[in-house]
Amino acid sequence: MGARIAACGRRAAAAATGPRSVRRAGPRVGTRRCAAAAEASEGGEEYDYDVFTIGAGSGGVRASRMAAAAGARVAVCEMPYDTKASDTTGGVGGTCVIRGCVPKKLFHYGAQFHEAFADAPHFGWKGDGMQPPTDWATLLANKNTEIRRLNGIYSRLLGNAGVKELEGHAKITGPNSVSIGGRTLTAANILVATGSKASVPPGIEGTDLPGVINSDQALVLSERPKKVIIYGSGFIAVEFAGIFHGFGAETHLCYRAPLPLRNFDDDCRAFLAEQYEAKGVHMHPGEVPQKVEQLPGGGLRLVTDKGSHEGDVVMFATGRVPNTQGIGLEEAGVELGRKGEIKVDEFNRTRVPSIWAIGDCIGKVMLTPVALMEGMRMAETAFGPGPAKPGYELIPAAVFSDPELGTVGWTEAEAIEKAGEPLHIYLSKFKPLKYTMVEGAQTKTLMKMIVGAESDKVYGVHMVGADAPEIMQGIGVALKAGAKKSHFDSTIGIHPTAAEELVTFRTITRTVEPASKL
Repeated sequence: MGARIAACGRRAAAAATGPRSVRRAGPRVGTRRCAAAAEASEGGEEYDYDVFTIGAGSGGVRASRMAAAAGARVAVCEMPYDTKASDTTGGVGGTCVIRGCVPKKLFHYGAQFHEAFADAPHFGWKGDGMQPPTDWATLLANKNTEIRRLNGIYSRLLGNAGVKELEGHAKITGPNSVSIGGRTLTAANILVATGSKASVPPGIEGTDLPGVINSDQALVLSERPKKVIIYGSGFIAVEFAGIFHGFGAETHLCYRAPLPLRNFDDDCRAFLAEQYEAKGVHMHPGEVPQKVEQLPGGGLRLVTDKGSHEGDVVMFATGRVPNTQGIGLEEAGVELGRKGEIKVDEFNRTRVPSIWAIGDCIGKVMLTPVALMEGMRMAETAFGPGPAKPGYELIPAAVFSDPELGTVGWTEAEAIEKAGEPLHIYLSKFKPLKYTMVEGAQTKTLMKMIVGAESDKVYGVHMVGADAPEIMQGIGVALKAGAKKSHFDSTIGIHPTAAEELVTFRTITRTVEPASKL
């Protein structure tokens, strides 16, 4: 389908609660206020808004602000704020800010102090306070304060952009209409940015027992558990295993596969599993959950096909599914996939030309920066400067585990399938300088680079170690610019750092043939 449709919805007669009540702060960036209205809509039809966004998460807020900056009349609807996830709560900022990336990263920071306190005496710090007790209530209170602050910032960003913010449950009632609390509003374009929600595998008995939680609920536990059983192998499961272990809980991570973190590079997966075992996380690969039982004296038991594990809390971190139910999508003619994901074209438009979708709800890449990118491309396509397809190449990613993982580009397995040439693999494992004075320290770092043997092109860079995500952001820029191994070789390193390993790789660890020659 074509990209920018130059059909404008004229401003409707304003009611007291209509778009004319919107106060616009500051001048508009753009001069064209032409919406990409539905091709099927009749010319001259009047709408309350040029864009109506359902969902004020990262993607929805970004798209709404950019559309408003281009001159569009925009409204966004979000559910009432609450740190606890439910079908009736939400909050401006979305899952990432309120119940996902941000609070989880704050917990990750907190969990790292345990190791810092333990290592401090080796650097000359003495005293009885080297292992102070944790105060879970303070952690929760400070986390909630910070999340509420960010929620307010997002609301102000919308207001300053001239976007009308509405609260409630929005339901699509037609190609150009939505209903909120019995009131109907119209828009030339409807943008669905409703995100995703935590899922629990079906058919497992006992998942409704008290103490059985998902990743959303893990961030609002009233007490720090003493023993946690986590089922899942994705980045959410791995991150929470590191968090609970760091806060002193006996932590068991169970998963079906031989290694955690499917779709990540196999060397990184194996190395991180080894690091978790060395640090004291109990890893249980190859286990399939059967049921959860309540223990007579309190606590829970997760029964698997290989045995059982007991704890205060059983957490299922088995992925997320698009949050697309109950908002009128199918009734409006929007096609949904098997997992509820919204089917979109290359410009993120559904088969109903006036309805667009971005972010987790389309089920492509469930990452906040990807939703931001999709939101920008949607606004650019609809309101100028012109057609802008979302790009999904070379997306950097991170796992905030302990140690952390950062990656950009192809894994070794992907490069074997796609590169079409032999590959030089550079791999290094070492103990970082920070831990050389810590007797018995188990923390190590892995760095890996995948290079075309003929083209010298860097196909992928992977790291497990302290600050890997921070380092990988810059590497992502280099790979996006087409960096070759020779560019890394000619770059002067920063010493002493772990990152300098990336510019001092000289010895090829192994050479592998492309799939076409295997």
